[in-house]
Amino acid sequence: MPHPPAAVVKAAALLEEAARTGVARPPVRDMLPDADIEAAYAVQRLNVERGLAAGRRPVGRKIGLTSPAVQRQLGVSQPDFGVLFADMAVAEGEQIASGRLLQPKVEAEVALVLEADLPHRDPTVADLLRATAFALPALEIVDSRIADWDITLVDTVADNASSGLFVLGGTPAPLDRVDLRGVRMTLAKNGETVSNGTGTDCLGGPLNAALWLASTLAGLGDPLRAGDIILTGALGPMSPAAPGDEFAAQIEGLGTVEVGFAALTA
Repeated sequence: MPHPPAAVVKAAALLEEAARTGVARPPVRDMLPDADIEAAYAVQRLNVERGLAAGRRPVGRKIGLTSPAVQRQLGVSQPDFGVLFADMAVAEGEQIASGRLLQPKVEAEVALVLEADLPHRDPTVADLLRATAFALPALEIVDSRIADWDITLVDTVADNASSGLFVLGGTPAPLDRVDLRGVRMTLAKNGETVSNGTGTDCLGGPLNAALWLASTLAGLGDPLRAGDIILTGALGPMSPAAPGDEFAAQIEGLGTVEVGFAALTA
C-alpha cells in the first residue's frame, strides 16, 4: 500500500495531538492539496487506524451535515461521514465530565441499528428496511479539534466528521411502527427549547441519509455490517454545551433521550 502524502500525515498528526492534549489546532485545510476531499478522508482514515491499533472498537458510522440548517451553520452543501467507536458511547442520563471534549455542541437525531449487512453499491429502501433491527432516539455531541469551529468541509471530514460522543435512548422501535420522515423533534437545554425539526430535515428523511451512507461505504469497499449503529444526521440546528447544561430530546414515535454536562468544580 502506498504511503500517504506528507501533508496528509502531518494533518492527521496535528488532529491526533489536539484530541490527546485537549488543545484545539488551526484549520488543516491549507495543508491539503487543493482542499481535496479525498485527502481529507485519507487524514480521517489514518487517525481511525491509529485508534484501531490502540485497541479502540468501531461500532458504526455517523452521517454529518444532513440538515440544511446545520449546513448553513457550517457553510457547506453536502453530507460527510465518520467512524463511531465504543468509547464514544455515553449512557443515557450520564454526566459528561468537564474537559472530556474541547468545544461540544449537541444535536438530536435518529439512530438505526443494523441486523444484516448492506454490501451493495445500489441499496434500495427495501434492503435497508430488511437490514435494520430498530431505530432509537439519539443525541450526538459533536466536537471539533479545530479552534473556534473555523471549519470547512475538508476540515470536518479530516476531523472524523467532527465526532465527539453519542447517546442512545433506550426505547427501540421497529421501523414498521414509526414514520421516520414525519417524526417531529424538540431539543431542550436546561428546560428551554433550543432546536426543532422533522425527519424531512435530514436529507429528506433519515432513511435517505442511511442509503447515501450505505452506498458510499459499499463503493469504498468498507460496507455497513450487522450490528453497526448509524447516526443518520441532525434533525435541527445544534446547540453549544457548557458545564452544568442538561439536554433532553423528544422525537415522536421514538421517545426521549437525555444527557448532562458536569458542572465545574472549585
